[in-house]
Amino acid sequence: MLQEIFRIPYFNIPIYGYGVMLVVGFLGAIQLAKFLAKRCHIDPELFVNAGLLALVTGVAGARISHVIENIGYYTNPNRSMAANFLDAINIRSGGLTYYGGFLLAFPCLVLYARAKKVPIRLGMDIVAPCLMIGLGFGRIGCFLNGCCYGATCDLPWAISFPYYSIPYREEVDEHKITPPAELTQMTASGRIDVLSPADIRRLAVDLPPDAAALAASQHSLPLHPAQLYSSFTAFLIAALVLCYFTLPHAPGRAFALMMMVEGLTRFLLELLRVEPPVVGSFSLSMVLGLALLGVGMVLWITFGVLDRELPPANWAAVPA
Repeated sequence: MLQEIFRIPYFNIPIYGYGVMLVVGFLGAIQLAKFLAKRCHIDPELFVNAGLLALVTGVAGARISHVIENIGYYTNPNRSMAANFLDAINIRSGGLTYYGGFLLAFPCLVLYARAKKVPIRLGMDIVAPCLMIGLGFGRIGCFLNGCCYGATCDLPWAISFPYYSIPYREEVDEHKITPPAELTQMTASGRIDVLSPADIRRLAVDLPPDAAALAASQHSLPLHPAQLYSSFTAFLIAALVLCYFTLPHAPGRAFALMMMVEGLTRFLLELLRVEPPVVGSFSLSMVLGLALLGVGMVLWITFGVLDRELPPANWAAVPA
């Protein structure tokens, strides 16, 4: 975990690992979209503008979805309404649900494509692997931030996050771990809370001399590195969809393939994560993963029927 990579000298502005990975993922996705668009004789700059539109609407939708999925955390009665609201809109803390971003960004991009007269299904095929590239880097950002973590496990590659990370604080709140008394304080509402690193530095005079070292020795329980599982899976899906894109296929089926594989793998990976259930024992991401799988299957069949009387398009074979 590396929430803060460094600070800009003289200005003391923090650069967060989560934000860096979002930028890297966005730039990587844009470059791939431009390359594929050029291969298909479409103006690459249209996909740069589409990427900016997707970034804004996607982040908004992803944050809204995350807040809804964890509404209990953002309506904490032990905090003021203002504190809950500011925490809900603070994307620097991580917590962006991919499906929420997809559900808001996708219709916006369809409207943009229609306005710019880009073939909708071809545009969907170009965007499909780009989405997975962005998701792959985004999940690395989640790992650096400590959010979207996995369930406890005793595997050799299990990850323990440091003191005051998101997993550590949530495990303290759920009484799964007990922090040293020297590192706790009583809140105004009478609740025991752990001291932040800033509080430890500020209260250094009143704390034991070894308080900072004691905090450094604290860790969460061993957890599945679910973020890295998701990142690896996303890159594999991107490679699979790109390979399929180069083959003769009905326009739109590369996008449908991405939806089916991503929906299925997301459902399976959610079994290794810690998310509150919303339907029976299924989390919101599990429900959306199954929905994505179902919609992808419908699109696969529909696009095949639409092109049954036409020769399949081999878009990637078009000379650049």
